Amino acid sequence: MLTPFHLAIAVHDLELARAFYGDLLGCKQGRSSEFWIDWDFWGHQLVTHLDQNLKLSETVNLVDGKDIGVPHFGVVLNWSDWEELISRLREKQVKFVLEPYVRFAGKPGEQGTFFIKDGTGNRLEFKAFKDPAFLFAKQ
Repeated sequence: MLTPFHLAIAVHDLELARAFYGDLLGCKQGRSSEFWIDWDFWGHQLVTHLDQNLKLSETVNLVDGKDIGVPHFGVVLNWSDWEELISRLREKQVKFVLEPYVRFAGKPGEQGTFFIKDGTGNRLEFKAFKDPAFLFAKQ
């Protein structure tokens, strides 16, 4: 069994966080206060902390010829859940920072990926591997 991680991130508006993580992504809300909200982020504990003076990094690295923003975080889903999430986001007309695409097609490590931003501008990556055994494999 995989041990859940805990990640705390800053957001500038908790209501926007509720709309994004709760309503859009479907994460179950846990404990909260006027300054933070716990989320069940696919079995992991994500906490959105209020910081109205937040300044996010605009750093990008080139991966597969695409600008990938750092820092970013996300989750690795199974393939069908990844496709279902893409459909839900498209239905809600969410703007992808990086449109869904497949890396290493037909090779070991074949994976789908896409990026979106929350209401604050935090970058999230959602991935899925055709064969999960290649999650940590070297290419």
